[in-house]
Amino acid sequence: MKIVIIGGTGLIGTKVAGKLRQLGHSVIAGSPSTGLNSITGEGLAEAMNGTDIVIDLSNSPSFEDGPVLEFFENSGRNLMAAETNAGVKHHLAVSIVGVDRMQDLGYMRAKLAQENLIRQSELPYTIIRSTQFLEFIPALVGAATKDNEVHVSDVEFQPISAEDVASFVTELALSAPANGIVEIAGPQRHSLSEFFAAYLREKDSTKQVITNNKSEYFGGPVPHDGLVPQGNAKLGATDLQQWLSTQ
Repeated sequence: MKIVIIGGTGLIGTKVAGKLRQLGHSVIAGSPSTGLNSITGEGLAEAMNGTDIVIDLSNSPSFEDGPVLEFFENSGRNLMAAETNAGVKHHLAVSIVGVDRMQDLGYMRAKLAQENLIRQSELPYTIIRSTQFLEFIPALVGAATKDNEVHVSDVEFQPISAEDVASFVTELALSAPANGIVEIAGPQRHSLSEFFAAYLREKDSTKQVITNNKSEYFGGPVPHDGLVPQGNAKLGATDLQQWLSTQ
């Protein structure tokens, strides 16, 4: 099958492209740098010609409220139009677990807008809502560090590895469209502060984790259980210790 990956040169896209090619599929790993731009529309019509599946892994270069909403709305509209014209059989996009429960955050509002455009289209689709990635933990720890103290919320956290995300994306893209949401998560659920403490025991034991009682993520308010699945989810195989052993 011919498969186009929007955001195909990023962290997840590169892994998905490799997995699909190993399975014998024809893959276009699209990004603005390769002449495929979902914002301007450059290269979309040509790329969609004869395409069976589109996997949308695109991300906004800006996380500011206005630009990120504009990005996902423009990209979504352009993709839906090009795919509809080409008769694409399956549109799959990666979103975020709890996106509809964290609408105080501009990025989450933008991702929900992206989801709504997909649902409102007539395309067969699958929306994968993923928990946060294990790969985010170093940056989160860095942002929360002041001197030797790391101040962090105790919100629930169930991070998944990028490798496991790529495996689920590959599996679900090649499956029949769900025409709904599939949630994926990591195998361990603890508080965000516990994940930070476990990470620092391995990477920098001089730092002390200070747990606060703020329900927040990236400085914005979230429900205490907003970052974790509320029901059944497909669970990845890689836990924090296994992931750390590969870093």
